[in-house]
Amino acid sequence: MRKERRESREGNRTVIREGDRTIIREGNRTFIRRDENDRFNRRGDARIERRGNEIRTVSRRNGVDIITVTDANGRLLRRSRYVNGREVVIIDNRPRGGRRADAFFVALPALALGALAIPRDRYIVEAESAPPEYIYGALMAPPVEPLPRAYTLDEIRYSPEIRNRMPRIDLDTITFDTGSWEVSPDQYDRLAPIADGIKRAVSQNPNEVFLIEGHTDAVGNDEDNLSLSDRRAESVAVILTDEFQIPPENLTTQGYGEQQLKVPSDGPERANRRVTVRRITPLLQQGQLDAGAPPPQ
Repeated sequence: MRKERRESREGNRTVIREGDRTIIREGNRTFIRRDENDRFNRRGDARIERRGNEIRTVSRRNGVDIITVTDANGRLLRRSRYVNGREVVIIDNRPRGGRRADAFFVALPALALGALAIPRDRYIVEAESAPPEYIYGALMAPPVEPLPRAYTLDEIRYSPEIRNRMPRIDLDTITFDTGSWEVSPDQYDRLAPIADGIKRAVSQNPNEVFLIEGHTDAVGNDEDNLSLSDRRAESVAVILTDEFQIPPENLTTQGYGEQQLKVPSDGPERANRRVTVRRITPLLQQGQLDAGAPPPQ
């Protein structure tokens, strides 16, 4: 990974490009972005179109076109399903409310865990010990606190207090070796409970969106851990699609490196090398285009 990296300055940002990933350092924040089109085009059947400054990737699944629109830098603008020639937006990542396209971080008050109206084991669900109804319940639960507005995908990805308004499932059944993002085939079946919950949710609403989050322990530097965690999230998303037939358009991924340790430790803690899943549809849904709206030209 390190051999691919090229570092440059863009204004007040340090930008590190690593293949289809970009690590950005700005002030006291460091985050990673990636172009997810490769995950959509694993079967090689996607059609890529360029329209001005936009790149459209068209995949056909079960007779329906799934169109992902990115800008020239690979940043997602929107992802849609076309049904009978009409656009149904799954993810709208275009800035709204006069905010800049790069205004990702949203400050909300920290969540008071002791004041939650649901039990803690329903807010943070440990997949290894949770019954299926707990997993499905966490996936389908509403935000634990009211939110003032809908958010873009980037705002959700890069603002922890927004994400924390949704329950999460820690896939502690899946473990990673130090420095590895590979999930061994003997662990695939351990993803079955979360896959069943997601498929059940998608069967009721094909526009559901689930965020797959990757994490590392505190060993190593920020850039290595961000890249590693992002690859861990992608690995799990690929398995959920390839092995359990979850449509890739219902999944999005993000790595957080060592920024959200589950166990406070500076050492090689296996529990911190993990993947988390949460449903983010309620955070996205307001302001989406209506199913009856004409497709954008």
